Amino acid sequence: MSSVAGLLIPANRRNPAVELLDQLDLDHGDVRAKRTGFVIMLLLSAVIAIAGIIGDSTATVIGAMIIAPLSTPILGVAAGIVTGRASLVGRSVLWLVGGMVAVVVLGMLLSYTLPDPQQLTTNPQVTSRTAPTLMDLLAAFATGLAGAFAMCRRDLSNILPGVAISISLVPPLGVVGVSLGQGQFDAAFGASMLFLSNVVALIIAGSLVFTLAGYPRDPEAVVDANRRRAYTIVGVLTAVVAIPLVVNSLIIAFVASWTVTLHSVTNDWLDGTKGASITGVSWNGLQATVGVESPGGELPPLETYQDDLAGKLPSYVSVSLDVQSGSQVEVR
Repeated sequence: MSSVAGLLIPANRRNPAVELLDQLDLDHGDVRAKRTGFVIMLLLSAVIAIAGIIGDSTATVIGAMIIAPLSTPILGVAAGIVTGRASLVGRSVLWLVGGMVAVVVLGMLLSYTLPDPQQLTTNPQVTSRTAPTLMDLLAAFATGLAGAFAMCRRDLSNILPGVAISISLVPPLGVVGVSLGQGQFDAAFGASMLFLSNVVALIIAGSLVFTLAGYPRDPEAVVDANRRRAYTIVGVLTAVVAIPLVVNSLIIAFVASWTVTLHSVTNDWLDGTKGASITGVSWNGLQATVGVESPGGELPPLETYQDDLAGKLPSYVSVSLDVQSGSQVEVR
């Protein structure tokens, strides 16, 4: 290993390739124990996560993260890519897909226990996982680096519970299942994007760390020509997942900027009208609704507000005023 790699992963602390692959390959070694352990912990973590989501319990969801075993096949994909073991990549992907399907189906079944399906629209456990951004991908990548280092170094195994808490794998799948069960397909799509971005980030981070650790050159790891193809596939998947996250991040940034503008313009417009104030700004796509109240029922001329907004927002953004009395006025 290079001097940098030797500093990050000392030779006397490095987990040998044969042990690393044994830990990450669910179809090698004590297969029966590995498979039953994976299935049992996956189903239990899924039930715990879904219960926490439906009951809006952060502590319960964190508990599900600690015992969730999905990072094993994900890092197995990374190890298979680095060591050129296409069979390990294929088996790990099958275990990952099977786990995904199991959690989503459980979420759909348990979603029917909801007393009021509309609660999902305001449930923080759901809403916080349906609009992933580039920062979520960055956090998952950093967590993947930590997890991969913990797998490479024998002295870092004690940090794995913290890594499990940091990476969000089973909870987003639980949100997908619960949302699908209640017909909320937009929320299901957003949560699935969060899960996929975390998976891709883990694979990339794991591949980088395993390469840095020297596993491609380890005599215990058989390298073949499929590794280059696997890296290409990972690169394509990264682009596919990252592009919508970048777009969503930009949209959030623009909406935040437009919201500040609307607050500023509206407050200036209401200045001088006794008791009048802005109650908030809400968005539905590119439609902004500005809530205002005036105890006396009087508001400045609407034309003044329209003139103040001119050139402050893009032409494709529409704005309406929601007056406290219940009436709604289209501004632009």
